[in-house]
Amino acid sequence: MTQMQQMQQVLLLRHGRTEWNATGRFQGQTESQLDVIGRAQAEAVAVAIAPMKPDAIVSSDLSRAVDTAKLVGAECGLEVAVDPRLREINLGAWEGLTRAEARAQFTEEYARWQTGEDARRGGGETYAEVGARCLECIEEWEARLGPGSLLVAVTHGSAARATIGTMVGMHPDTWWRLAPLSNCRWSLLANIGRGWRIEEHNAGSPPEEETGDDAR
Repeated sequence: MTQMQQMQQVLLLRHGRTEWNATGRFQGQTESQLDVIGRAQAEAVAVAIAPMKPDAIVSSDLSRAVDTAKLVGAECGLEVAVDPRLREINLGAWEGLTRAEARAQFTEEYARWQTGEDARRGGGETYAEVGARCLECIEEWEARLGPGSLLVAVTHGSAARATIGTMVGMHPDTWWRLAPLSNCRWSLLANIGRGWRIEEHNAGSPPEEETGDDAR
């Protein structure tokens, strides 16, 4: 095998657009279903990923991720494994709020978050905690799949950012420098032997609109 063929790769895919994405609400770990656009996005990204011939697909257990993953799995001919460690960040009392509502009700937390600080919001998790649990899941799959494999991990906007930051060794307070994934966009990372490297970021077909907790 060449060095390129031996590299393990991870494709972190964000789920399709949901009802709460469309209305600008923080979702966190609260269930919110794919809307019509979100399902169309998932169907399109499945067609884009299938030629990459992934070896496995693992998904967050939240329905918006599972539904996206199942469409990708059907196109790739793979069963979807479900792992709650790939869930979105827990935002506690922020979940269900719009940005304006969060700013009004949690003024100090909101301000700290806006500076890029890895502040705990609404009594939920930090980004660092999310990155650690997501990476644990990915490392288990990488050990199982071995050299030259491609793992597709279907997750969420904040969880994807936290995972990328953890994998490439960035400090959590600098993760704001990673542009948020739009719905059904992906980041591709490769283990080049001395660590993980970002090969592609926010890749894929343009979505109908950019939405989500971390939209610019």
